[in-house]
Amino acid sequence: MKLMIYAAALFAGMSLSIEGAIYGELGKSIGKLESSFYNFFVGTIILAVVLLFFGKGSLSHTFKAPKWQLTGGLLGIFYLTILIVSIPLVGVGLSMISVIVGQMIMSIVIEHKGWLGSSPSKIQKEKAAAVVLMAASLFLIF
Repeated sequence: MKLMIYAAALFAGMSLSIEGAIYGELGKSIGKLESSFYNFFVGTIILAVVLLFFGKGSLSHTFKAPKWQLTGGLLGIFYLTILIVSIPLVGVGLSMISVIVGQMIMSIVIEHKGWLGSSPSKIQKEKAAAVVLMAASLFLIF
């Protein structure tokens, strides 16, 4: 089961690179903010249809959720819009490696501090070494 989760996560990462490249080009055609809007608009429509058939939660509970839990949408807009701007300037590889290094650093900090509902996990030297090596790859790709 874990192997399937790892494979799905790997595929999700691959799809982010493809998505970034596509929306970088779309940004050239229709505008950067318009490209980001298009992504979220189409995604909302598709997800709404899927939700009708498979949704098991309750959207009405959104207003009862802690406000910090609702910031993911803002972060998603920031993430995609930055990719749309950066990919045409520096390329898919450099943009995505930058994203991955940022994700690794923040993930380690979140787990170390036990923030956002995660279980605390001390920073291990292997994790730190992985971040240093990824940062080195960012430098080498640049």
